[in-house]
Amino acid sequence: MSEEEKDIIKASYHPLWITFTRLLINNNDYPRVKIYINVQLIKLYFLLRKDICNGWNINLISFFNYGSICFIINIYLDDQQTALKCLKDTEVNWNNVLIMTGNFNIRDNS
Repeated sequence: MSEEEKDIIKASYHPLWITFTRLLINNNDYPRVKIYINVQLIKLYFLLRKDICNGWNINLISFFNYGSICFIINIYLDDQQTALKCLKDTEVNWNNVLIMTGNFNIRDNS
């Protein structure tokens, strides 16, 4: 990977936003999704939930809201649809998903 490509991969930083993303295992594996949470919302206690859904193409964030656990999901849909497969095999109370965002370029393979 060239230095120019590495510059494109880097995410922005701002002191008023907390980022949630996977840590790099090696220099060839880059997470494809990131979630930014404003620091004014920190009292909701956000957690990156790799224990529920663990993949490079999906971030599942939980937070507490009036005693309930809610979720924010950000996905990147690659050509193998690995994020959808991860979601399909995940046991989450889907009624508590507040936001699901990302690219949903779902193609019919037939």
